Amino acid sequence: MTPEPALIARFRDDCARLFGAAPREQRIALAVSGGPDSMAMLALATAAFPGQVVAATVDHGLRADSAAEAAMVARCCAGLGVPHATLPITVPPGTTGNLHSWARQQRYRLLYRWCVAESADCLATAHHADDQAETFLMRAARGSGVAGLAAVRARREIAVPRDDQHDGKAVDVGTSVEDAPLLLLRPLLGWRRGALRGVAVAAGLPFVDDPSNTAERFDRARFRRWVEDADWIDPLNIARAASYVAEAEADLATISAWFWSDRARPAAPGEVRIDMVGLPREIRRRLVRIAIESVRTAHALGGPWTAAANVESLLDALNAGGRSATQAGVMASAAGDIWHFREAPARRSHSSA
Repeated sequence: MTPEPALIARFRDDCARLFGAAPREQRIALAVSGGPDSMAMLALATAAFPGQVVAATVDHGLRADSAAEAAMVARCCAGLGVPHATLPITVPPGTTGNLHSWARQQRYRLLYRWCVAESADCLATAHHADDQAETFLMRAARGSGVAGLAAVRARREIAVPRDDQHDGKAVDVGTSVEDAPLLLLRPLLGWRRGALRGVAVAAGLPFVDDPSNTAERFDRARFRRWVEDADWIDPLNIARAASYVAEAEADLATISAWFWSDRARPAAPGEVRIDMVGLPREIRRRLVRIAIESVRTAHALGGPWTAAANVESLLDALNAGGRSATQAGVMASAAGDIWHFREAPARRSHSSA
């Protein structure tokens, strides 16, 4: 059964806001797991944009039923006339680290590559207001900064590196002219979980509930239960707050990029020198991260590093003046307000007598 016209119009308008215009010609790719949220998105998108939708299900291989769930989605898509692909993860999970983080990385790697192969203009996921509220509260509890509290972004411009489109290397945001452009959209961030389940039920679509969503060993499941039990919390308002933080984050990123180009000073190849005079701590924090990333890229440094890494200790050392500190293979030092970043020297080995 087709969703109600008012719901279809609402979904179409939400997509138009993210695109900046009505997506009349775009090929819209959907990430459909088989849960009620993504099945509702499948029903809404198919009705709102007939003939423009393709769908994919990532089989993580972590549960015995995952292949059957992907097959269920494939059957539903066939009934709706939507092309569907099942994307199996072939990389085994590590024995250490965050299983959810590993699954997310592999899932998006496969989805991005599939979108390029399908010539899709965007990839839509079914994150909704309750997901947003849970993410915001989880990150607030961990002491996240502005970038973390922006939580799930409604719209991101992705550049899928050309190499990844062919040989399965880790996906990253690149800048090469050969990178394939892709929009990552979350059109359901203004929708509640219960409303989406109702859409899937009314449309007569089957769905499965992932048991990990209620497994207390996972942080998100505990926060989900807390939000559900606290009727005084409005997930829509929390999601709205996260969107305001996301706007502030985007503005800060733009300001930081301007300072990066304006304050750069001559430096040796593979090194960075930047004038920090008069800059507030948040801008200095962002420029430090950019500088570390720049040096690491120039020297192809390995080891753990993310663009949101905690750099507070290094920042404190540089703000104190005249001190040097090392992070992620990069040595930073301050000569007054001029901060210098270069590859850290190799550690000396000490042999015992």
